Amino acid sequence: MNRSDLLDQFDLTGRTAIVTGGSRGIGRAIAGGFAALGANVVIASRKGDACSAAAEEINAAGGSAVGVAAHLGHLEDGPVVVEAAVEAFGGIDIVVNNAANALAQPLGDITPEAWEKSFSTNLRGPVFLVQEALPHLRASAHPAIINMVTAGIYTGGGWMSMYLAAKSAMAFFTRSMAMELAGDNIRVNAIAPGTVATDMVRNNPDEVQQAMVDAQLIKRMADPDEMVPAAAFLASDASSFMTGQVMVLDGGMTNH
Repeated sequence: MNRSDLLDQFDLTGRTAIVTGGSRGIGRAIAGGFAALGANVVIASRKGDACSAAAEEINAAGGSAVGVAAHLGHLEDGPVVVEAAVEAFGGIDIVVNNAANALAQPLGDITPEAWEKSFSTNLRGPVFLVQEALPHLRASAHPAIINMVTAGIYTGGGWMSMYLAAKSAMAFFTRSMAMELAGDNIRVNAIAPGTVATDMVRNNPDEVQQAMVDAQLIKRMADPDEMVPAAAFLASDASSFMTGQVMVLDGGMTNH
């Protein structure tokens, strides 16, 4: 394999990717990276203006993107995203389940309302979005699903039990999806980031942010763009023999 052949493995030209939580942070970085590799991108998040701004940025750079206002914690919004992707680009090849809710309540104070919000966005929404997109993924010549989890699932997870329990379940669904969908040639993998400089992380008190950095061998936060090469690998033919795996990008926070 020569240089050109190798680089061609990462080409996403003509493929359509849904990226949830795609208006900011890791999702926005992945959406821009996929567009740079030739993909049509459907950016979904709760705020319509932010989705439109992210899509306009990609289009202005010569890419192809549309924004869709959708709350993936609401089951009725999954079909809206899928329909928008098919209407705009004719099909779906890649689903990136990136939308998340990091709501934290300590044991003893967890409310049913918080439980519902956490598990609806972090677990139920991604699973049902995949189900909604399945007919189109089965029709694709290059189907791939990427579930964004977190390296926190490999820690004790104190004070973040709802979020990390849902993400742990999503890692399990990654393996079960890979097994059930292998016959359709649909590959399913996950990415487990460590501490990344996103709004979700920056919303924590300074001392909490510092503790998150200190837990890593690489003593800094990752830039969201540092998650893009891994996502491109998992979405493209470069990872054609990989499924059912969780790729950990955590600056050395956890050992495997």
